[in-house]
Amino acid sequence: MDLIDIILYTLALYVIQLFLQEVSHYGLNLGQILGSRDNPPELNPTAARLDRARNNMLEALPIFLGLALSALVLQGRTGPAVSGATVFLIARILYVPLYGFGVPVLRSVAWLTAMGGMLQMALSLVS
Repeated sequence: MDLIDIILYTLALYVIQLFLQEVSHYGLNLGQILGSRDNPPELNPTAARLDRARNNMLEALPIFLGLALSALVLQGRTGPAVSGATVFLIARILYVPLYGFGVPVLRSVAWLTAMGGMLQMALSLVS
């Protein structure tokens, strides 16, 4: 995989997280999904966790994209930042079900690993 692939997979993961959060909140009730959502149902614990996981990805995404696009310009599609971006993507893929199922310690390990991947990307840009 090159850096562009990882960027696209990361964005796809975010879209999947949006879908999972909506389905966990509204189920497959198209009336509620397509409606005005003036009176949304209360979040069940899984939906609340998936909402927090989505928000967390939303917070990490600008940093990841900034590092990835900088690396793409400075290093190309296969530069040193690819390994850090790969770590980020894999950790974030693992993070979603770990958070969704409420696995406390491993969820934090996945988050820290993803942050480590971004740190690796940043260090590759300054060296």
